[in-house]
Amino acid sequence: MSPRDDLLPRGPLTAPGLARIRGRIWGLEKQLIGEVSRLGLGQPDTIALWYGESDQPTPAFICDAAYKAMRAGETFYTHKRGLPELRQTLATYMAGLYGVPMDMERITITMSGMAAIMLSFQALLDAGDNCAIVAPVWPNCSQGTEVMGAEPRRVALELENGVWRLDTQRLMDACDERTRAIFVNSPGNPTGWMLAADQQREILDFCRRRGIWLVADEVYARLVYDRPVAPSFLQVAEPDDPLLVVNSFSKSWAMTGWRIGWLTHPVWMGETISSLIEFSTAAVSVFTQRAGIAAVSEGEPFVAAMLARCRAGRDTVVPRLQAMPRVAINPPSAAFYAFFKVDGVDDSLAFAQEIFHKTNVGLAPGSAFGPEGEGSLRLCFASSPERLNRAMDLLEPMLR
Repeated sequence: MSPRDDLLPRGPLTAPGLARIRGRIWGLEKQLIGEVSRLGLGQPDTIALWYGESDQPTPAFICDAAYKAMRAGETFYTHKRGLPELRQTLATYMAGLYGVPMDMERITITMSGMAAIMLSFQALLDAGDNCAIVAPVWPNCSQGTEVMGAEPRRVALELENGVWRLDTQRLMDACDERTRAIFVNSPGNPTGWMLAADQQREILDFCRRRGIWLVADEVYARLVYDRPVAPSFLQVAEPDDPLLVVNSFSKSWAMTGWRIGWLTHPVWMGETISSLIEFSTAAVSVFTQRAGIAAVSEGEPFVAAMLARCRAGRDTVVPRLQAMPRVAINPPSAAFYAFFKVDGVDDSLAFAQEIFHKTNVGLAPGSAFGPEGEGSLRLCFASSPERLNRAMDLLEPMLR
């Protein structure tokens, strides 16, 4: 497709004459997790393990901070890049977490981690560019490049002796003169794969040499089972490197519905990001940001409890899946997903829909994460062992 193909009329006209939707947008693939979740979202008997969220509500101390701010009248417009107090809180938090200096001017608060990803693509990608993406990956990442008229170039992880690995040379070979960015999600959704520090250095060195941006989605950094925190590109980067790091409050602090995240970028990009926010959301609400300050400042005990809950969930689900002859699974080292292949399944969407109709257990089809995931299913195990065991009892007849 040429850079101007998105100007051609596609699909049915949306109004008399030539009024229409951009071809690139009209042709976006449906979100396949939604094709399953719409079958039973909100129904009381549904065991919903399709989305990436815990069954726990946001803890009271976070909710109380938002309520207090609202009652105090903090319901007006605010700084586009976020409250200085929250940006400084996050700078202190990341400096302590990663052992690197962090200037609050490198941090912008966003309407979710997904918004941070889209802001990155809006800043970096023109129609006709391409972005190399490590896959399988959450579908919004590759579709975000398509929204910009750019080409997602998927570079598949490889399974070696049951372990997911990235061939960094293949990733580099996928880049050409039209490549403007490399997108890496580590720890990874859906696989639970985690990039090693030496590979991070290798990829970042390549980006420096080639003048390519590196967009690192690190929203699962705290949900790691063999170390305190996942390796971060921030630990191997200089402040002015071509690096954008995406983070979110959703996972570690059980705040999926709050829609708040943050983007770490070179200081000089602050005004550019500010302008893009002005043209989209204007700012994140003050009371939501007050909740974010409470989460980071007071939330370490909750993060530890969330990790323990996910570890118990992993230890509940993985052995049961491993005991099923049709299932092949690599136990994840991070994040909170069991991503498993089922022998004989070649249409994971249809199979996930069949599973829900017969069991009321909601799983995500592997094809939602790209062709690399076809034949697999994803189960979020950030739930109580009791709920997960009930789900496994229902799933076992269909998977064994």
